[in-house]
Amino acid sequence: MLTAEGRQVVHTQKAPEAIGPYSQAIRTETLVFTAGQIGLNPLTGELVEGGVAIQTKQVLENLKHILQAANSDISLVVKTTVFLRDMQDFAEMNRIYAEFFPHDPPARSTVAAAGLPKGAVVEIEVVALLKTARGG
Repeated sequence: MLTAEGRQVVHTQKAPEAIGPYSQAIRTETLVFTAGQIGLNPLTGELVEGGVAIQTKQVLENLKHILQAANSDISLVVKTTVFLRDMQDFAEMNRIYAEFFPHDPPARSTVAAAGLPKGAVVEIEVVALLKTARGG
């Protein structure tokens, strides 16, 4: 239920717990805004081992679960922001990213970040429509 201010905190145990004073996502009447997600395994709270491809896949899986908890879906994402520790990883991140957004991908910004939480190599945040916002 939305608060009087028109927002609702979104939480799911299928995605990693917040590692700071923030919510996994905030839902409004028509949109959901996620916090940046890194490649944490939601069961262990540890960063998945491997390079940018494995971490990107985990990040996007985590985001899918958060969006589902908010009554949204990866297909309803309208904007993403990708933070990469090293822009040399762009092509590999992009390959995995394209698997999650194969048709009509959302708008995206990709920036290099000097340091990401827990030594992650990629972090992604999204803005998505709610299913109810499009009559679904």
